[in-house]
Amino acid sequence: MVPGLKALLFLTLHLLQAAESSMVHLNNNGYEGVVIAINPSVPEDEGLIPSIKDMVTQASTYLFEASQGRVYFRNISILVPMTWKSKSEYLMPKRESYDKADVIVADPHLQYGNDPYTLQYGQCGDRGQYIHFTPNFLLTDNLQIYGPRGRVFVHEWAHLRWGVFDEYNVDRPFYMSRKNTIEATRCSASIVGTKVVHECQGRSCVTRSCRRDSRTGLYEPKCIFIPDKLQTARASIMFMQNLSSVVEFCTEKNHNTEAPNLQNKMCNRRSTWDVIKASADFQNAPPMTGTEAPPPPTFSLLKSRRRVVCLVLDKSGSMNSEDRLIRMNQAAELYLTQIVEKKSMVGLVTFDSAAHIQNYLIKITGSSDYQKITANLPQQASGGTSICHGLEAGFQTITSSDQSTSGSEIVLLTDGEDNGISSCFEAVKRSGAVIHTIALGPSAARELETLSDMTGGLRFYANKDINSLIDAFSRISSTSGSVSQQALQLESKAFNVGAGAWINGTVPVDSTVGNDTFFVITWTVQKPEIILQDPKGKKYTTSDFQENKLNIRSARLQIPGTAETGTWTYSLKGTKSQMISVTVTTRARSPTTEPLMATAHMSQSTAQYPSQMIVYTRVSQGFLPVLGANVTAVIEAEQGHQVTLELWDNGAGADTVKNDGIYTRYFTDYHGNGRYSLKVRVQARKNKARLSLRQKNKSLYIPGYVENGKIVLNPPRPEVPEEATEATVEDFSRLTSGGSFTVSGAPPGGDHAHVFPPSKVTDLEAEFTGDLIHLTWTAPGKVLDKGRAHRYVIRMSQRPPDLHDDFSNTTLVNTSGLIPKEAGSKETFKFKPETFKIANGTQVYIAIQADNEAGLTSEVSNIAQAVKFTSLERSISALGADISAICMTIWGLTVIFSSILN
Repeated sequence: MVPGLKALLFLTLHLLQAAESSMVHLNNNGYEGVVIAINPSVPEDEGLIPSIKDMVTQASTYLFEASQGRVYFRNISILVPMTWKSKSEYLMPKRESYDKADVIVADPHLQYGNDPYTLQYGQCGDRGQYIHFTPNFLLTDNLQIYGPRGRVFVHEWAHLRWGVFDEYNVDRPFYMSRKNTIEATRCSASIVGTKVVHECQGRSCVTRSCRRDSRTGLYEPKCIFIPDKLQTARASIMFMQNLSSVVEFCTEKNHNTEAPNLQNKMCNRRSTWDVIKASADFQNAPPMTGTEAPPPPTFSLLKSRRRVVCLVLDKSGSMNSEDRLIRMNQAAELYLTQIVEKKSMVGLVTFDSAAHIQNYLIKITGSSDYQKITANLPQQASGGTSICHGLEAGFQTITSSDQSTSGSEIVLLTDGEDNGISSCFEAVKRSGAVIHTIALGPSAARELETLSDMTGGLRFYANKDINSLIDAFSRISSTSGSVSQQALQLESKAFNVGAGAWINGTVPVDSTVGNDTFFVITWTVQKPEIILQDPKGKKYTTSDFQENKLNIRSARLQIPGTAETGTWTYSLKGTKSQMISVTVTTRARSPTTEPLMATAHMSQSTAQYPSQMIVYTRVSQGFLPVLGANVTAVIEAEQGHQVTLELWDNGAGADTVKNDGIYTRYFTDYHGNGRYSLKVRVQARKNKARLSLRQKNKSLYIPGYVENGKIVLNPPRPEVPEEATEATVEDFSRLTSGGSFTVSGAPPGGDHAHVFPPSKVTDLEAEFTGDLIHLTWTAPGKVLDKGRAHRYVIRMSQRPPDLHDDFSNTTLVNTSGLIPKEAGSKETFKFKPETFKIANGTQVYIAIQADNEAGLTSEVSNIAQAVKFTSLERSISALGADISAICMTIWGLTVIFSSILN
């Protein structure tokens, strides 16, 4: 390997483990490679780019101060859409693209709200996916609501880059402190303000003091916290970066461990600064000395271009085994005919020990263009394997057609060993091309994935699963951000059909898709008999399916016009015993309708056993999450062993937030070392899925400020009407590949209970019901979130730190008779805290651990709080403000209109 390149590759691989394809890196304290991409649907606006520049410039200085002189933004690339007018200052992108951007600028899916947010669903310290700003946020004056845009960017950057979480909680804005006072959920606790209810009827509005809720003892649900405009607190940016005094993150010295926020839940009550300091960035970036302010960032303006793709396909002798050549051709034909977007430039190279340019770049405009390339797919396999020769011919194919390799894509498929790949790493790096790799079979070169990792490409592994190659090719779609152009898989299923037997199946075509719809049947021995029926009863039969002339055992039917919405049924009859597969692809019904989408990936691209891997699948329509879908992951090991996992969006185990459309599960079923592939099926049946019309984890919308003792309110946040928070989603189906990952150090297979403990309980809730404490939580498993734990250990204390720091020495709760349920089940348990004197206002803190039969114990759960609150004879909420204040005084909580929150 070229000297110095090993270090580059190590850095690249390290940065890409948590999040695919971000190009951001830290160089001498300055962030480089940050990409801000504007969605193709955003109309050109002369004010947008200057606003982005101003925001980042402000952010760089603020970030430098907040990081105590460690980091700032050195250079930023702004990627504008192809639809915008060309300008002389617009450069050609290299590997920058919309789908790899760190920040996207796009309209919200609905008319409600322009709150910035970061799509973040990993664990504490894991990098997020992207930051989303709307054009309206960037172009209008939001200073009073969010604070300066540069500060908002730093708040979101901390989510994205360092994996910290918000220190507010819009669902639990107040909590009962250990001092028996009601506090606003915040960090630090020294931020002061007022608690009020602002109510309007027609044009008449009243602002009054908050009243105590007679059931919970907390404030009534409409109560809001209004901060003082002028503060002395310097922390924290993850609570209210809009306050002028706030220039720091919460540290271990001022972190509020009691607040019921996501930072405490996800990071075991560690401060944001503690998590940030532990990041790889800060390990390699000591504070800059003698520098008061960083240099201003520089900006590059890039304009997207048409897609350029070259297939580089292996036709070496080993491709003769296991029908690999035919399977490759089936997948490549499907890719060229159904996946590549129109107006793309496409070329074809085949290679063995030498390379052969089969087609220079052809602009795809119609079916005849596809056929010019598919006609040259290889018919015979022979010779050795030289991947570098194939790549060089791929680059030549692109440059000979007057296109730049920079930003072009190469789809490289091979099943062969090749010890010479590293000899072309430098050429690949210089090319600026994005290389997607598909390893076919267990002997494919071990360094293959390095090409994907160093160029930001996708990586796939295909072996025993007959449809795995088709699924891999189907995933390599446009990166422009124009989802209406992307092909979506509705079905990918294989059947072992006996001679003369019929198999039947259904495919729902939902109303968000239907254009460019193809049904493809492949077989291993002989073409089956085919019957396909649309929702209105129209039938298509075998003769309607066009068979490929190259004898690649594939036949397809393109549905004329737009496919009918509803359930399509198919029947296939095998004339001989064989494997038959069904693949259905389609595109969005219209450019203005966001299609239902599913994307999947693993938490890491490489794993050293016994590290914990997590499967993530996001199901969405536009930026809105889809809830209640059935999401199933199939993970195949190198030797063919398959594991099926149902993924959950329940806010427990590996799942960060309940009902956010991110479905997750731990993966621990390792069966040996090598490559593993991930495929995910998403289904919604019987109108059980819903579209959530509210974005979770959005930026805090400041309701107003206290200025000179007076409350000055901002306009209320535009909200989704209460009756329209969710919408029913019709039946739909999606199939997506999550690529591949590599495992080392793993045993051949078997029981992993002696290695992995039950997962940590993260959603423990407690409340007094009479004299009993009622607990609820989601059951962990025997192995993380799989199987059934052996037993629970529940302990309580009146000092929450004791449960966290000294769990085994706190008061044990009698749990005899409490038998753990299957992982993912809802657990309930009631007990009487006999050892504590329970009076009005008594607080009891509870935590739980789970054991498995191997004696491994989970981490201590989140700490739940139960407060004994006896309702007053007359509900406080029914009393007037004066009497309410008197009652609160009795409670030791004097609240007047201008009271200060301690």
